[in-house]
Amino acid sequence: MGTGVTCGVPMRQENAHMSDRLTVLGLESSCDDTAASVVRHEPGAQAEILSSVVFGQTELHADFGGIVPEIAARAHAEKLDHCVEQALQSAGLTLGEMDAIAVTAGPGLIGGVLSGVMCAKGLAVGSGLPLIGVNHLAGHALTPRLTDQLPFPYLVLLVSGGHCQFLIVRGFDDFTRLGGTIDDAPGEAFDKTARLLGLPQPGGPAVEQAAKNGSPDRFRFPRPLLDRDGCDMSFSGLKTALRRARDALIAKQNGLTKQDVADLSAGFQAAVCDVLVEKSRRAMLRFSASERTKLPALTVAGGVAANSVVRQGLTTLCAENGFRFVAPPLQYCTDNAAMIAWAGLENLRAGVTHDMTLTARPRWPLDENSKPMLGSGKKGAKA
Repeated sequence: MGTGVTCGVPMRQENAHMSDRLTVLGLESSCDDTAASVVRHEPGAQAEILSSVVFGQTELHADFGGIVPEIAARAHAEKLDHCVEQALQSAGLTLGEMDAIAVTAGPGLIGGVLSGVMCAKGLAVGSGLPLIGVNHLAGHALTPRLTDQLPFPYLVLLVSGGHCQFLIVRGFDDFTRLGGTIDDAPGEAFDKTARLLGLPQPGGPAVEQAAKNGSPDRFRFPRPLLDRDGCDMSFSGLKTALRRARDALIAKQNGLTKQDVADLSAGFQAAVCDVLVEKSRRAMLRFSASERTKLPALTVAGGVAANSVVRQGLTTLCAENGFRFVAPPLQYCTDNAAMIAWAGLENLRAGVTHDMTLTARPRWPLDENSKPMLGSGKKGAKA
């Protein structure tokens, strides 16, 4: 069994909340979005997202071609209190009307995660409310329960930032990894592709937009690991193939045309989509073999889940294989605090909270019982 509550010291208390309406304030600051949200839920009813506030940092990092951790951390520290205040005002509630405070405690850029954890601790101490440290990836993986009331178990393709993995989700803290990326995640590959093609960051939306005017057939890029059994993926070689195609064009014609950029983007996007769809098919077979459920479901979560081509490919795949396809609304695929508030609410309903020893973690695998895919090092296993 995987676990989502090993950060800090989790405390299981006598569960007095199973039949109660709960309202939780969530904080998210793991990367370059500062977010706060208030979520309310009553058993048997659809969860209510009473507010969801996100302060982005795109302009702060635009001149650097990527996210600068120090700049991100300082921006989080400056914006968190304003974000919380706005979320409470939008919800029409006070801090005293919350049942708990949930915060991303990892994984992520350590400066940003630390900013969020310290802010949440201060709020918890000042208000006397329970504190809950949430795994950012669990927030993504549990989002379909927030938006679509999806029952356990289900299969999730989690494609968030530097992470890409297939997980069987059997409970709010029970995750089993079926496979994942052995090098670059799709989000990283999209960002690097955007830089190679002179497109703005974040790379995912920029490449998708450019691809709309391109042909996916002009450049036939490799589909890594499709010749290998299992659900593991690789996108580093795909990025290298695109760079070589770009360099060949530049050498031949002394630059890239707008159409070249569009066609390269379309070819790259098509290759990523083909890999994700085929590996999803294999994960669905493994899910069906191990889980008993009348209506199996595949859900996609994380930033790359906002890509329309990927969504369409997975929608078709599910229709062909008798799976329900669940894709949360776009604003809840990218980083947000509603998913953190919801994950905290699920922890709270199970009687799980944390004490003031809660620490920020740069790495925090959801399935801690499986062998690390990307190595450990001093910071621990990445995935």
